[in-house]
Amino acid sequence: MSGAAAPVLLAGEWRASGDPTGVFRAENPDSGEAFGTEFPISGEQDLETAIAAATAVADELAAADPARIAGFLERYADAIEANREALAELAQRETGLPVSPRFLGAEIPRTCGQLRLAAQAARNHSWTLPTIDTGNGLRSWLAPLGKPAFVLGPANFPFAFNAIAGSDFASALAARTPVIAKAHPGHPGTSRELARLAHAALLAAGLPAASVQMLYQLPPALGLRIAGDPRLGAVAFTGSRAAGQALKAAADAAGVLFHGELSSVNPVLMLPGALADRAEALAGELLASCLLGAGQFCTNPGLVLLPEGAPADAFVDAARRGFADAPEGLLLSRGGQQHLRAAVDALVAAGATVLAGGGDAGGAGFRCRPTLLTVEGDRFLANAAALQREAFGPVSLLVRARDPAQMEAILRALEGQLTGTVYAADDGRDDALHDRLAPLLRARVGRLIANRMPTGVAVSAAMNHGGPWPSASHPGFTAVGMPGAIRRFAALHSYDHVADARLPAPLRDRNPGGIARQIDGRWTDADVGADA
Repeated sequence: MSGAAAPVLLAGEWRASGDPTGVFRAENPDSGEAFGTEFPISGEQDLETAIAAATAVADELAAADPARIAGFLERYADAIEANREALAELAQRETGLPVSPRFLGAEIPRTCGQLRLAAQAARNHSWTLPTIDTGNGLRSWLAPLGKPAFVLGPANFPFAFNAIAGSDFASALAARTPVIAKAHPGHPGTSRELARLAHAALLAAGLPAASVQMLYQLPPALGLRIAGDPRLGAVAFTGSRAAGQALKAAADAAGVLFHGELSSVNPVLMLPGALADRAEALAGELLASCLLGAGQFCTNPGLVLLPEGAPADAFVDAARRGFADAPEGLLLSRGGQQHLRAAVDALVAAGATVLAGGGDAGGAGFRCRPTLLTVEGDRFLANAAALQREAFGPVSLLVRARDPAQMEAILRALEGQLTGTVYAADDGRDDALHDRLAPLLRARVGRLIANRMPTGVAVSAAMNHGGPWPSASHPGFTAVGMPGAIRRFAALHSYDHVADARLPAPLRDRNPGGIARQIDGRWTDADVGADA
């Protein structure tokens, strides 16, 4: 490794990698060329330093004043905003995504908003769910894990899901859990600049300097080793199903919590009345959703279920024309381009037919052709697992069902998904069929959507960005939305007849901070006994 390689953030300071196994550079998706600084691929020494340092400060961070945690998160958000133009320009070069409106208009504001919502939840204890049972002398709340979290960020959100700035990061720190971040190699420079801002904000807040650490890349075997290290409290991952399953197996073997978002085709159910009313418009909505960000969203509508009939034929024809005329999409990385090509080939091998697109795009860089495929219901049911393969890009599969009974069978064959959408007519013509089919979809998705495409995730306390396996590793948790996302990094602590003075402050009789608590089955901000 050359002496110019970027330092890693370890044990509270920026330092040269102790035992790099190699180096890499960012690649410009538009040209396919590597550029800029070399970044180290860390070895065992860096890994051990990170785990030991995070473990050493876990108790101190768990005992930190929540107001100090909130102050750190707010300082960090302020620093990102103050440097947003430079950050956006660097991220654009590394990912090919537009500075505006993507970064400056949407993703950076979302990132800063998440950090501030996490700060608010840290201050008001809303994530801790304090519960008091005076009759049985029991009190409980959600408390810090007391162990570090290992956070791995994806390629497609260099800010909002970045391992050093995104929702997983903000959630873990709000829960007073140290973070070892593993940056995504698709945007290492952006991650480095974010880590510098985070480190400065951490020191200014007076928190343990090793509470936030970052490595750029690890060999796969070391990634599995850290996921299975019993000194960790949790692993948070957003990425491919194959990588997620390997990490989950390692974490499960060591009893480490694993929170992963792994795979989803986000089925869209088109009912007959909706198609009869607006087939062309619905085809346009599908195309726009698939093309947004070149389809590189975990909520991309990758499967559309249609009934047979003339309205559906009109929809298919309009969608085919739209995809055929659509411009090439720019993908995030060389690996993403290769995986997308393999996914489309696998769908065809499983029985799908290409209606538009397919094949390689021309020109330099990591480009793809928007692709629309179709398959009949019988064939889908005969090979349902293979035909639900996620194609991470501007790709969608139309599944044609011969009647409502087959639509029902197809819905029953679906895996767990992040989202599911139902388009129905406004005048009630589809109500009976909707009421028959929607419950089947509801049971298989984290978020049920009516009459709109799934792309986009609002940062809201009511959001569920998760779902049944394999869309996520646990159907009861969300990766987006405070305070729910924070609870992934918590342990339930119960106290049985413990003296008031020895309880955590939110569980004591007096409640000077006005925290919302459940006392004997009723939510209140009053002191214990105040309403007796």
